[in-house]
Amino acid sequence: MPKGYIIGHVTVHDPEGYAPYAQRNNAIFARHGARYLVRGGQAEVKEGTAHTRHVVIEFPSYEAALAAYEDPEYVENMKIRHAHADSTVMVVEGCE
Repeated sequence: MPKGYIIGHVTVHDPEGYAPYAQRNNAIFARHGARYLVRGGQAEVKEGTAHTRHVVIEFPSYEAALAAYEDPEYVENMKIRHAHADSTVMVVEGCE
């Protein structure tokens, strides 16, 4: 079964306001079997335009990634991100 991923591209406008969002995600996503593969760090855009921060979170399956994104606690936590950042977030099925 292919793994699932939540991929986020984010430009944070208020780091202090955004920090609780990132921290709360640890427990929320852990309940769904998450493993962070990319969380911030250096990035260099080689083509096109992009947000300034990138996150890739691996889940045991596409269904687990969807369940994490739709988790009511995460849906509530998203409000913090929406208030303090611009973002593009997607749920993606991996390949085996």
